[in-house]
Amino acid sequence: MRQAMLQRYSLEMDSGVILRQQRLSQRDGLIVTLTVNGFTGQGEIAPLPSFSEETLAQAQAQAIEVLSHWQETGQWPDDWDALYPSVAFGLSMAQMELDGALQPEGNYACAPLCSGDPDVLIARLGQTGQRVAKMKVGLYEAIRDGMIANLMLEAVPELQLRMDANRAWLPAKAAQFAKYIAPELRARIDFIEEPCRTPEQSLAFAEIHGIAIAWDESVREPNFTVQANPWVRAIIIKPTLIGSVSRVISLIQQAHTAGMQAVLSASLESSLGLTQLARLAAQFTPMTVPGLDTLQLFRQQLGRAWPESSLPLQDLSLQEVIWQR
Repeated sequence: MRQAMLQRYSLEMDSGVILRQQRLSQRDGLIVTLTVNGFTGQGEIAPLPSFSEETLAQAQAQAIEVLSHWQETGQWPDDWDALYPSVAFGLSMAQMELDGALQPEGNYACAPLCSGDPDVLIARLGQTGQRVAKMKVGLYEAIRDGMIANLMLEAVPELQLRMDANRAWLPAKAAQFAKYIAPELRARIDFIEEPCRTPEQSLAFAEIHGIAIAWDESVREPNFTVQANPWVRAIIIKPTLIGSVSRVISLIQQAHTAGMQAVLSASLESSLGLTQLARLAAQFTPMTVPGLDTLQLFRQQLGRAWPESSLPLQDLSLQEVIWQR
């Protein structure tokens, strides 16, 4: 016997969370629960404001339509890519969990987001034992970003620093950033995610300044294919923005074949979705630290607790049921 349920949640965010100049005070999303003969699988459908192509209302309507068909027939759409990415990922993850195909162990070793204070970063790295951290760049002056990044690399000799620029810089600004990174430290920049406005500019930046890059936004563009390049070290995979689990696994395999890292990254999912991403990372990218250090931006957890988090945990039974059959 097949049963499906869709619940809606709303979690309070830290007041400082800003997405593309839009302040996000709460995170809204859906939790889908599939039940077959006593076995259960769950998934999260949570379009990310300012990033997802679909709204939550659109995702909800599509999820109900697809779930109704599944409950009646046991069949999913022939083409997952025809669905909104958040819907495809949440439903396929629920099915994966239902099938017992998602391993229980997770990779909870996150690359911490650093604020620019070396003492704070050193303390966090000491707690986790990690030597990989992430820094946002492109929000302020490129010179300032370069000076802070250089300071971090000097202060923490074993640090591998990832950076995310979100295509913020024109080539001249990117060159200003690189000017303030000592040449002997550039190899310890693991990568910068898309430093320039276009992929062509980002590749030219990497070649000129000897700083590796990663594809992020490009991965979500139509017809993206993974191509080996000595200056492209990784692809960033945000499943909520990419689509089905099968699509995610295909991208991981393509990256590994090309000799690149595949970094699973969060899109501000709740702790339920975040723990599933950690399990997916442990299963398919076991040698790579994922980008899942986002729970600190929430004021509550949901359904499943992130290990060692002190945030209060909301029970799923308290969330609104918006559809059930």
